[in-house]
Amino acid sequence: MTGLLGSLPRELSERLRALGRPVSFPAGVRIFDEGTRADRFWIIHTGSVTLDQHIPGRRPQPVETVGHGELLGWSWLYRPYTWHMGAETGSPVRALEFDAAEVRRLCDEDHELGYAMALAVGEVISERLQRSRSRLIETFAHGGLG
Repeated sequence: MTGLLGSLPRELSERLRALGRPVSFPAGVRIFDEGTRADRFWIIHTGSVTLDQHIPGRRPQPVETVGHGELLGWSWLYRPYTWHMGAETGSPVRALEFDAAEVRRLCDEDHELGYAMALAVGEVISERLQRSRSRLIETFAHGGLG
């Protein structure tokens, strides 16, 4: 098992997986928009989703693409529970969808799971920030955005 579920101890991964429900999205669908309420999250099984950020006067700018095994959405875990980015499917997507309030409640009840989730989601955030930093450095090194 890869991604978020694979990073958790087996028993905790199974407990979390039991809360998920299968969903699918066709290509070109907005799953969520930056600034709206983050009340769920997904673990991608197949397909790809592009994360984007709003830039005034422009179309949403792609930031990252997530796919198989990866977590889609982390804003649900941290107050004020609003999306920091938007997300649109790049291809048909199948995923497990999780109700954020239900998972937070489980994490409150089971501190081992809560701690493991906080570490796992924190690692996802850290990796995505590092990739974003690398892309910005590459863009500026080649005279972009200037």
